[in-house]
Amino acid sequence: MKLHGYFRSSAAYRVRIALNLKGVPYEHATVHLLKGEHRGEAWRARHPQGRVPALETDEGAFLIQSPAILEFIEERWPQPPLLPHDALERARVRAVCAIVACDIHPLNNLATLGWLKERLGADQAAVDAWYAHWVSEGFAAIERLIAPAPYAFGETPGMADLHIVPQVFNARRFSVPLEAFPRIRAVAEACAAHPAFAAAAPENQPDAA
Repeated sequence: MKLHGYFRSSAAYRVRIALNLKGVPYEHATVHLLKGEHRGEAWRARHPQGRVPALETDEGAFLIQSPAILEFIEERWPQPPLLPHDALERARVRAVCAIVACDIHPLNNLATLGWLKERLGADQAAVDAWYAHWVSEGFAAIERLIAPAPYAFGETPGMADLHIVPQVFNARRFSVPLEAFPRIRAVAEACAAHPAFAAAAPENQPDAA
């Protein structure tokens, strides 16, 4: 399989962690966001939104949107599971995932921040304040929903962890204070010691710059 992504894309980061946790081999293919490759006609012909990641399967299918890709991975390779067996527990895990993927990330991705600057005239200080506000709002909720043991929902890493870790990476990159979120920091620390997370880290990708 081929994973089309960018080393600092948090959505691609999630998928890398999932594939690593499952032990699924894949080839990395770079779509360079800062060079605008995602806006080119060749990429948009394959990905209608012009974003990353996309997973190209062995059968030739081209999957987009990290939530859909992650569900595909979980269904195709069920072991080790990334979601609990119990339906109520799965719902709790998915709620944390949604806070990251639906509430924090869309407001802070490259396209949104670029719109704030280019179309609304926001300066860097205003953009940074916007970023920190939405991260802090989402993290405040997640902090109340998880109980590190040492991972977000127990003794093994799962779907919530692979959403939390990239968002922590982004928060630190943009100097968002995390002192108010000891549970989130504990989860990030536990995951950093896991080989699957370490291998997926942005600095360890072939296109890291």
